[in-house]
Amino acid sequence: MDLQTTIYLMVGLSFSLYIGIAIWARAGTTSEFYSAGGSVHPVMNGMATGADWMSAASFISMAGLIANMGYGGGLFLMGWTGGYVLLAMLLAPYLRKFGKFTVPQFIGDRFYSKGAAIVAVICLLTASLTYIIGQMTGVGVAFSRFLGVPSEVGIYVGMGIVFLYAVFGGMKGITYTQVAQYVVLILAYTVPAVFISLQLTDTFLPQIGLGGTYSGTDMSLLAKLDSVVIDLGFGKYTTTTAGSPLNMFMYTLSLMIGTAGLPHVIMRFFTVPTVKDARSSAGWALVFIAILYTTAPAVAAMAKLNLHSTVNTAVAKGGDLYAPEASIVAETRPDWMKRWEKTGLLKFEDKNGDGRIQYYNDKTKDDAAKAKADAAGWKGNELTVNADIIVLANPEIALLPNWVIGLVAAGGLAAALSTAAGLLMAISSAVSHDLIKNVFVPSISEKKELLAGKVAMAVAIVVAGWLGLNPPGFAAGTVALAFGIAASSLFPAIMMGIFSKKMNKEGAMAGMLSGLAVTLFYVFAHKGIFFIKGTDFLPLIGGANPFFGITPEAFGAVGAMVNFTVAFIVFKMTPEPPEHIQHMVEAVRIPRGSKLVGGSH
Repeated sequence: MDLQTTIYLMVGLSFSLYIGIAIWARAGTTSEFYSAGGSVHPVMNGMATGADWMSAASFISMAGLIANMGYGGGLFLMGWTGGYVLLAMLLAPYLRKFGKFTVPQFIGDRFYSKGAAIVAVICLLTASLTYIIGQMTGVGVAFSRFLGVPSEVGIYVGMGIVFLYAVFGGMKGITYTQVAQYVVLILAYTVPAVFISLQLTDTFLPQIGLGGTYSGTDMSLLAKLDSVVIDLGFGKYTTTTAGSPLNMFMYTLSLMIGTAGLPHVIMRFFTVPTVKDARSSAGWALVFIAILYTTAPAVAAMAKLNLHSTVNTAVAKGGDLYAPEASIVAETRPDWMKRWEKTGLLKFEDKNGDGRIQYYNDKTKDDAAKAKADAAGWKGNELTVNADIIVLANPEIALLPNWVIGLVAAGGLAAALSTAAGLLMAISSAVSHDLIKNVFVPSISEKKELLAGKVAMAVAIVVAGWLGLNPPGFAAGTVALAFGIAASSLFPAIMMGIFSKKMNKEGAMAGMLSGLAVTLFYVFAHKGIFFIKGTDFLPLIGGANPFFGITPEAFGAVGAMVNFTVAFIVFKMTPEPPEHIQHMVEAVRIPRGSKLVGGSH
């Protein structure tokens, strides 16, 4: 069976499975639509959380960013995993005990204000929509390569699939679909990694292979990679940081607290019967997430080494990387390169007319590398590789069997679609439950509320798809912005709501609005207003990264500090919360027992 047929078959089978599950588990009540009826087993919920959690950014983009950034890319591993621990330990059990299944509902009740709930909905919609743009970008990348269609068409197809199982299945359908998607995506990530680890290091486990010996040499894999990238003018793989140490710290912190404030993951803890189950499913989710996150650094390093050894034959042989015969002949380049060139995510341009492909850093500050490139007659880097293709192209670069490539295609799509569905659920419940039911039309019937949720979801799919056609950056970069927005707006309000019985509605609302405003201002200055190209205003703030060199992706941590500070100042100048609210906060902090999940106490 040829490669394209294998891919169609594996992607088609996985899609049939998801839609079949959604039809089998479709939601009939608002409780099933919003929280799967609170009846999901903790292990199943752990798997669903893992799929919800490991988005296109984790599956498609993260290893690519680590491959590009080297050691500095580790901030994604530390930030996202650390944030998950923060969420599981500090927030999930208390929110589950509170018994409301959405973040705006918790904020509205805890801060005894419909205004606070509306502000929380605005923050949630901003973060969730930004996050979905990243998923749609990933869907476009995967579809454009594997179905041989332009990425725009890929995004439209992805929108249709998500619409089918998210709108009809609600949280119940999404939960069981995500269990299947977790199995698909984790096999798709680990199977190629095991194959490639055996090829390069003779070690079965990629996590150990990363620190193992490069086959046929007495050098370690990482030492070999370091010597190659340094020789070709790239930074040292094992020590490069993401900007300054301050920026790397703020970036990691922003991802951590953004993770803990993300509404679609928090909602997962309301699908289990009790507080004990919420804690248990958080633990299981961490196990399922760790399988992928501990594999990612190995995937990144091995894919990078494989890419270099494909383009430069001297990498594997250990010869002179700048020798004329080392660079591969463009005419005989592998088929996988030609396939990716069609997507526009891999580009080749013969700048010196020698018919060969030179891949090196032509902007290097390393004088030795510059001198070698000049002596070899190289006229600039001739290969451009989008970071988002590293994982998807990994099995093709390593010349693995067709079924493995098909599995990776299905896994990439599963990762993007599972998270998109979770985010759409958060958006849907925020609009139908938190705005329409709790604020504007309290007397709405259950049937009409359900319909409003489905309409909100459909509109969100269209908006996210449209924005996904013009993303502000790589999938993981876009997702990092979403985490920054959640970090600066929702996380401080949730933390103060649980751990400060004195924090009042005025302080919480002022904090959320100021944190969100300052973060969006800084992000839009760099990326354009609502990420629309050509609307950025960098000169107004003094050029790129003017605030101590902090990048927009890392600015969420600064926004969170502004949020806490403003909330504290306003709280000092306004009345304390009512006595019954203070007692309620104290009761929520006692971890024993729980209320049933529902719309009201």
